Amino acid sequence: MATPVRLSQADRLMTLLTKSYLTVILASGTALCAVQLLRWNSDDPVRFLAYFLATLIAASLKVRLPDVNGTLSVYFVFILIGIVQLSLPEVVCLSCGAAAVQSLWHTKKRPELLQVSFNICSIALAGAASYMAYRLPLLSGLRLSLPVEVALASIVFFLSNTTPIAIIIGLTEGGRPFKIWKECYFWCFPYYMVGAAIACLFQFITQAAGWQTALLVLPSSYVIFWSYRLYLGRLEDEKTHAEAVAALHLRTIEALALAIDAKDHTTHAHLQRVQLYAVEIGKMMGLAGNELKALQAASLLHDIGKLAVPEHIISKPGKLTPEEFEKMKIHPTVGAEILDRVEFPYPVSPVVRAHHEKWNGTGYPNGLSGEEIPIGARILSAVDCLDALASDRQYRRALSLDQALEIVVSESGKSYDPKVVEVLRLNCRKLEAMVRSQKVREFAKLSDTPALKGDAPDAGYECSRPPAASPQSADFLQSIAKARQEAQTLFELAQTLGSSLSLNDTLSMMTSRLKNLVAYDAVVIHVVQGRKLCPEYAAGEDFRMLSSLSIPMGEGLCGWVAENRKPILNGNPAVEPGYAGGRLQSAIAVPLETANGVIGVLSLYHTERDAFSRDQLRILQAVSSKLSASVENALRFAKAETSATTDYVTSLPNARSLFLHLGSAVGRAAREESGLSVLVCDLDGFKKVNDRFGHLVGNQVLARVAGGLKALCRQYDYVARMGGDEFVVVLPGISPEAAQTRIAELHRVAVQSGLQEFGESFLGMSVGLASFPEDGRNAESLLAEADRRMYKQKQVRTARRAERVLAVA
Repeated sequence: MATPVRLSQADRLMTLLTKSYLTVILASGTALCAVQLLRWNSDDPVRFLAYFLATLIAASLKVRLPDVNGTLSVYFVFILIGIVQLSLPEVVCLSCGAAAVQSLWHTKKRPELLQVSFNICSIALAGAASYMAYRLPLLSGLRLSLPVEVALASIVFFLSNTTPIAIIIGLTEGGRPFKIWKECYFWCFPYYMVGAAIACLFQFITQAAGWQTALLVLPSSYVIFWSYRLYLGRLEDEKTHAEAVAALHLRTIEALALAIDAKDHTTHAHLQRVQLYAVEIGKMMGLAGNELKALQAASLLHDIGKLAVPEHIISKPGKLTPEEFEKMKIHPTVGAEILDRVEFPYPVSPVVRAHHEKWNGTGYPNGLSGEEIPIGARILSAVDCLDALASDRQYRRALSLDQALEIVVSESGKSYDPKVVEVLRLNCRKLEAMVRSQKVREFAKLSDTPALKGDAPDAGYECSRPPAASPQSADFLQSIAKARQEAQTLFELAQTLGSSLSLNDTLSMMTSRLKNLVAYDAVVIHVVQGRKLCPEYAAGEDFRMLSSLSIPMGEGLCGWVAENRKPILNGNPAVEPGYAGGRLQSAIAVPLETANGVIGVLSLYHTERDAFSRDQLRILQAVSSKLSASVENALRFAKAETSATTDYVTSLPNARSLFLHLGSAVGRAAREESGLSVLVCDLDGFKKVNDRFGHLVGNQVLARVAGGLKALCRQYDYVARMGGDEFVVVLPGISPEAAQTRIAELHRVAVQSGLQEFGESFLGMSVGLASFPEDGRNAESLLAEADRRMYKQKQVRTARRAERVLAVA
């Protein structure tokens, strides 16, 4: 039974051993055929021709072998019959004819001369060896039964026919000859025994009735052929099914890997590059079979364990803390444990578990070193590092391929296997060219197809809101990446909103991060003050105009949103009261609500019409609840801060605020070498107001005086209430002489307030003046000197008033 193999690729793969082996087979076979041709003899040429024709017919009945480039046929039955009844030259002729027919008859492509020659020579040698095995007992004087002798010849023919073919396949295709022989040929050994039985039956009939009658038995060999065909057909079907399942398995793995790595900003091109590099380097380093399949799967799934690592660590745009790195280090172990449950038919999990081990033993999780690390993990770690360096990351831009390779080479013998690094260095350009030339399989755009059914969830919508349209996205990988980005941005927003009690800082940081989720050209956040919406923060296009708009509740877009507590999608900004001539064409606005009601409105604007989607509205609604709480807290903090530094009666800064401001003003005057005057003012006659009219009226007088002082001062002057009926006026950049002119004006403010409130002029004001730097160089000394002078003036004014009273009396 011949099993020819195609050697069309062998010329490129031949080693010295392969060439030597072929030379031996071809030389031996050629010599055998030549010698037997010279010694030709035939007792019955007609019988030989009949057997030769039957052998050729049997050789044409062939079936293709699985997994190797070869075929099988049933002509070996006629070779065994020839061994029993014919001479050695005739047996060799039958073998050569059968090999030629099987090599040339009904082939998919024209075989090469070397292939045909090898097959003819090897089968001729097998036929001669079987003939000698059959004759050996007789020549040595042993007398065995015919079945035993034929069985011995059949075994020798099986071994000498299949072994050379397995060896040449192993040499040319890089496999192990014994493994090839065991997997591809050993299964057919029983058929040789059946063929031996047919040969014995044929001999018995020949002895009893002649070879012509015995030929009637030969069609039974067709049964062997059909048995071959059915068995191998079933094998082929099982192989096809297994390959389909394996391909489905691999595609499932790839899809899972893409879905996982999409959450890590990883693209399909990244996975393709890592897989191609790893598998090709594995082949170059002699990996085959299950080792290579394990490396192929591990190159896709090596980061599956990152499912157990929080996304804010994976996506952190900077260096990890020691605690974060400890969390990151669990992903190889978790990944291996996940893949252990899959029960791959090849060792994937050891490669995944060890792909962060280092050659010098400083890696994780187990600190393996050198060849303790599986070869697949050594290849994967070097390839993954090269690709990571040559790809954009959150914390840095991609390096060039040469720079990345230089870093990997510098770690040879430390982090990476020197042999792997050397293979990578020598073949990097070729592998990168293979990546670029390889066509990337495009995935169907699944997320663009809207669902046709499903009006509402069984539990209904939140607050009876209408359903939002399906988000439009390029493909499912982008959808996954966007979901990850949305979760990460919302997480960062939550951190941002809780990191500051300053309303302006909070709103500024929030809007900058929000732009990663919802593209806009302008943003305004209004805060409810009475029955109006006042802009608290504005940025972007037309921000000056937007920041000047005070919108009544119920009017315009924002007023309607605040009044009705409902969002607006793609509204017209032109309806906002006072907005005219701007470039903004569409707006999206959501109310900011707390338990106390609506406190404001978040509005985004765009220069294009219908620029916002319902999915973006969903995001804003998710943000609005967190923003509302943050704005409310910031407003409360601002109110508390104002209360701590503001006098509640006069709404002027209090003494605490005065000392802070005066210290800053003195420091500024010292730096600029400019003047600064401090006036300490005390109301004369205010005790009579409280005694005659009560403290409530006294508070009204204080508020009236405070208003008069503020109206008298410049915009950058500072007026504060020290306590009681004392006020302080800080006049920066003014000389002592100019300040003196203000004292009379301050006195008139007090007199005028009394006249307006009571119709009497029993109020006055004593004022003490201190100037920087003549009267003091710090806030305390200036206030003390001004206070001393104020009391001195008060005493003078009191004495004069007493003299006038005595004079009248």
